[in-house]
Amino acid sequence: MEIRTLRYFLAVAREENMTRAAELLHVTQPTLSKQLKSLEEELGKKLFTRHSFSIRLTDEGILLRNRAEDLISMADKIEQEFISLDDITGGDLYLGLAESYQIKNLARVIKEFKTRYPSLHYHITSGDTEQIADKLDKGLLDFLVLAESPDSRKYEYIEFPESDKWGLVFPGNDPLANKKRIRPKDLIGLPLFCSEQAWNNEIKEWAGTFFSKMRLEGSFRLSYNGSIFAKEGLGYLLTFNHLVNTSSESGLVFRPLTPTAETKLYIVWNRYQAFTPIAERFLEQLKSSFKNNKEQ
Repeated sequence: MEIRTLRYFLAVAREENMTRAAELLHVTQPTLSKQLKSLEEELGKKLFTRHSFSIRLTDEGILLRNRAEDLISMADKIEQEFISLDDITGGDLYLGLAESYQIKNLARVIKEFKTRYPSLHYHITSGDTEQIADKLDKGLLDFLVLAESPDSRKYEYIEFPESDKWGLVFPGNDPLANKKRIRPKDLIGLPLFCSEQAWNNEIKEWAGTFFSKMRLEGSFRLSYNGSIFAKEGLGYLLTFNHLVNTSSESGLVFRPLTPTAETKLYIVWNRYQAFTPIAERFLEQLKSSFKNNKEQ
């Protein structure tokens, strides 16, 4: 199975049309059809169902698409890594980011680093731990920002200079807006929004014996989307401070939790990872900058 063939397969899967895919790939349609037929024969599975004017993936085709996307990403990353070995002015960095206001610290380091290496290109993948940790484990990312304690058996890591504080986001005309802080008992019976990961960890620990009386109305991986639902009166969003707009014009307010609930942020990398030169230099810059921030 060749990487080129997988690229052909992904193009057809994306376009759902053999003619358009052939044009994008700059190959003839008979050549493309022959490559896909050979791929199906090699795997012993039918990958497409062909209709009059379109092509659809079979269940086996969907499985291959998911695997092929990872393989192509890995192949592209390897190619860029070897190109960057001789590039002393830049290269490519791949980062997976949890959602946090503390990302500002990372952004400042990248900005400073880019002044030294103007040809630096960085690629950001955002999501919760489940979404992005797998990409780090597969070698598709250089660094990962986690909003939970890293597994020291797998990763090395640096702790961010600050922590994120938890609170509740809801419409400003709600009676709860009269409270300066939100206690666990205030949330009993209310429809709550939160990431599933945080609900089963940080929020469960914070709520203690009240947790069993609290109700998760819906889970959101992105706080912004959760805030839209909260603004429409569908529920109350448990999230970090500063992630959504709670200015006077927004119609929303943020109230911190009490007792105070905080989450530390970490930037991690695989314990036995072989870095490109640019990633190695970036890590040195990161360690130096975070150390200076903590000492101030």
